[in-house]
Amino acid sequence: MSSDAGARRPRRELRQRTWLGLLVPALLAFAVLVALGTWQIQRKAWKEGLIAALTERLAAPPQALPAAKTWPSLDRASDEYRRVKFDAEFDHAHEALVYGAASAFRPDVSGPGYWVFTPARFIDGSVVIVNRGFVPEGRQDPKSRAAGEIPGKVEIVGAMRWGDRSWFAPDDEPAKNLWFARDPPAIAAAKGLGQGPNLVAPFYVEEEAPMPPGGLPQPGPIVVNLPDNHLQYAVTWYGLALVLAVVFIAWAFSSRRPRQTWGVDP
Repeated sequence: MSSDAGARRPRRELRQRTWLGLLVPALLAFAVLVALGTWQIQRKAWKEGLIAALTERLAAPPQALPAAKTWPSLDRASDEYRRVKFDAEFDHAHEALVYGAASAFRPDVSGPGYWVFTPARFIDGSVVIVNRGFVPEGRQDPKSRAAGEIPGKVEIVGAMRWGDRSWFAPDDEPAKNLWFARDPPAIAAAKGLGQGPNLVAPFYVEEEAPMPPGGLPQPGPIVVNLPDNHLQYAVTWYGLALVLAVVFIAWAFSSRRPRQTWGVDP
């Protein structure tokens, strides 16, 4: 065996060990990319189902608000976004301001401002908190929109919604009547609602009507406007997995082929 052949063999063995050593990381990366693509396909099916359910519920005529005794047994998955109507009296003295901005569900609202969450009281003492609508920055003081504080019993039409709180939301400041999450139980507790025999609903109602004198707070119907880009994301992840597989296979085959060298070592 010549010295050149003996020198080439270790180099071929080194190249083979190199691509074999990268096989496991490449397989793991490939599996992760495929899993991400599959997850996006699952998310697409979930999003389409959600859009269909919301469209159906929000297109239905409003029904009577469920009785207070049934509130604890309501299910968010099947009852959220159902349109309801009821007669109650607003407790304007206990309204809460939830900081917010434009919403995907309310394209008629723009700019920073506040959502006005006001308790609505029933004859039996039970309470449901109503998001009466949006007020722009500078109009959070009730005195600046006194005409909108409708007195007495009023028929309210809206959609049932449950609270949400983002991990990134700042802490609420009840002492300043400032909230950063739509959290009816927290608002009710801070306002002293639901004490004794009274019952506070675990949900709130997104008001559509009536429109208050002066237009503030600004209520409005919920519009289904959820983005559905999951197919695009899935194609991207699957495409990256395919590219990784092709590049790795091509590189592995090229590493296994012996390289032709020219010239004579001195």
